[in-house]
Amino acid sequence: MKSLQYLNKYFVKYKWHFLLGILFTIISNYFGVRMPLYVKSTVDNLMGTTSINSVNDALLLSLQIGGIYILLSIGKGFFLFLMRQTIIVMSRLIEFDLKNEIYVHYQKLDLAFFKRNSTGDLMNRISEDVSQVRMYLGPGIMYTINLIVLFAMIVTQMVKISPVLTFFVLLPLPIMSFLIYWVSSKMNLLSTQVQQEQSRLSTIAQETFAGIRVIKAYNRDQEIYDKFETSANEYKSRSMKLVLVNALFMPTIIFLIGISTLVAIYLGGLMTYPGAITLSLIDTFPNVSKDFKLPSGEITPGDIVAFIFFVNNLTWPFASIGWVTSINQRAAASQKRINEFLQTEPEITNPTTGELSFDGRIEFKNVTFTYPNTGIMAIENLSFKINKGDTLAIVGKTGSGKSTILNLVMRQYDCDSGEILVNGINIKKINLDAFREQSGVVPQDVFLFSDSIANNLKFGLKNDKVDTEVLIEATKKTHVYHNIKEFPDQFETLLGERGVNLSGGQKQRVSIARALIRDPKFLLLDDCLSAVDTETEEIILRNLNEDAKNRTTIIVSHRISTIRNANHILVLENGRIVESGTHQTLMELNKEYAEMYHKQLTEN
Repeated sequence: MKSLQYLNKYFVKYKWHFLLGILFTIISNYFGVRMPLYVKSTVDNLMGTTSINSVNDALLLSLQIGGIYILLSIGKGFFLFLMRQTIIVMSRLIEFDLKNEIYVHYQKLDLAFFKRNSTGDLMNRISEDVSQVRMYLGPGIMYTINLIVLFAMIVTQMVKISPVLTFFVLLPLPIMSFLIYWVSSKMNLLSTQVQQEQSRLSTIAQETFAGIRVIKAYNRDQEIYDKFETSANEYKSRSMKLVLVNALFMPTIIFLIGISTLVAIYLGGLMTYPGAITLSLIDTFPNVSKDFKLPSGEITPGDIVAFIFFVNNLTWPFASIGWVTSINQRAAASQKRINEFLQTEPEITNPTTGELSFDGRIEFKNVTFTYPNTGIMAIENLSFKINKGDTLAIVGKTGSGKSTILNLVMRQYDCDSGEILVNGINIKKINLDAFREQSGVVPQDVFLFSDSIANNLKFGLKNDKVDTEVLIEATKKTHVYHNIKEFPDQFETLLGERGVNLSGGQKQRVSIARALIRDPKFLLLDDCLSAVDTETEEIILRNLNEDAKNRTTIIVSHRISTIRNANHILVLENGRIVESGTHQTLMELNKEYAEMYHKQLTEN
């Protein structure tokens, strides 16, 4: 339960909800306890009265008794409603705050964190785990408070009537709580297994629909069906076990309630007759010492009726002990998982909020970097320098460290040794947010949101109120406007998941337009023309060159045709620079770069 202490700050924040919830619980239970006591006095009065002489008298008495009982019920129900409107609403407010806190914290964490953790796990902690915590904050706390208050009030009244009868009537309730806890534990274990199998079943179905073309192409329909059927049968088997345990839940409660009710009627009945109680008790319970004598003749039939009401009123609070305990255990486990992420500090933080105007200078000085999650050295002792208006191209085989340079220059990671200078200042000392605001990045793995084309283009702008002419100009530069015009809704066309209704080349061109619309001082293109034909590529590069003098550009590519017009070209191999220069000088060297060029020329 230590992990749940993290939530105490929210109890302080919503203290009035919490305190009023406790107050309304007390008042609601007060009315609930008064109802059996009113029935008790009514029964005793009816059995001793001789004032009913006509049907009208009986009718008036019934209306009086019923009216008062209804008023007590309304009072209990009204404050029960207020209790739920404070405590349950408090739990929903805390759930809202906790989800926002987790989401904001996710936003602050660096790229390395997201490399270490799967998206599914991140989503599960902000959804399922928070839902488990909410159950503790709402029903868990509400029923615990209700049990404490109701138990104290009812037991006080029962003891006032008869301490001995109270002892025997309450004897089965702890047994019921233990059994409920045991049944709840079994239910939770089986529920977890069912959820796990359901997740597996959903995963198989999702992968099947997503990869249906591959399945059809390889004619693996039957294997996939068999796999799904096996998982479905396992899900059914586990669900049936859960249904069986669920079926034992209510009968167990009802059985033990019945025992307490029978004890109240049997012993209470004996205790209403003077002299008979002692003999009957000894005959019924032969192991009871003869020196022990139960009081007799001290309770009335109305007391027995009140005891029956009290026992039934205590049934659910006691039955909820096991359920609430289970809720608290699951919430503690979930909050522990949440705390693990909330206590994770980002390795990369913005060191200052000072102003920064990027002047176009980037320099790497003996930079070495090893990926922390794999231990692979991606960059080793790398040095280069570029100025405003320069276009630096980086080319090399897969895994040579090209994309790593872009990650380092945008400070997604910090280098192990050496330093990266921006405006002549170490990148660890500049305003990182301001630097990124002045940059435009087109990643290798293009990502478009499930939104309109216009909103995707405006994503990088703080002010999304942009004229359509600006969108047209940006998409013309990337040679995608003519494709957008063909859609019925043009820029308002809604894209599917990850832009599924666009081709690979169209997605890349929209992504480049999204970077250009920011008018960045620093433009990074990470192999973002790989799905574009050479003719379209030439048009886009020509358009980009028109504004190249006003910005610093880094282009990463496998294709020589993409980078041949760059001011400076780096050829990487295993994280090291093996060649550098312009296209012409590298061709004259007739080494790595020239070999790549001739191979690609032959392939074309």
